[in-house]
Amino acid sequence: MANALSPHSSAPAQKVHMLRNLYFIRAVFSILWVTAMFLVGIPTPQIGAFLLVIYPAWDAIATFIDIRAQRDTHVQIAQYLNAVSSTLATVALGIARNSNLSSMIIIFGIWALLAGLIQLFVGLNRRRELGGQWAMILSGAQSGIAGVAFIIMANTPSMGLSSLAGYSAFGAFYFLVSAARLTVHPEVPQRSDQAA
Repeated sequence: MANALSPHSSAPAQKVHMLRNLYFIRAVFSILWVTAMFLVGIPTPQIGAFLLVIYPAWDAIATFIDIRAQRDTHVQIAQYLNAVSSTLATVALGIARNSNLSSMIIIFGIWALLAGLIQLFVGLNRRRELGGQWAMILSGAQSGIAGVAFIIMANTPSMGLSSLAGYSAFGAFYFLVSAARLTVHPEVPQRSDQAA
């Protein structure tokens, strides 16, 4: 495949293993979040608002885990920007809970747009080293587009919450695909002194 690592790539097996595990964990979180949003968040807007605060908070935590695990110096600035934007979004959403759900959806949309652009950048850069990042690239692009859509739909909160749940469901799918690909085709470089 065009994005496969060469045998001389320096990406260690531990790095691929940790990234795969993080993708699986993120997929599970998204599945649980979507389930909670559909079962109680949409019918009960107060709970839906609380779930909106949790989502970028988890993204900030997961991003810091990613930064510590990967040490990708060429994408770390983008990763730190994502962690900061997720943290700011969490704070802004927490404050907006005292106003209205429409404001929260707009804030979430702005955050999704920024997070998507950053994820797109990180996916494109990691593709050169790890391969198999096409799902993360698609996810980043879709997140950016979805962010704009959320802002447009903010005046109809019920539709906005349903769309947010769908957004997270697609995120879970992309994380699962990426984790599965790193499991089936880890593309860990083989040392030249190892037996075939």
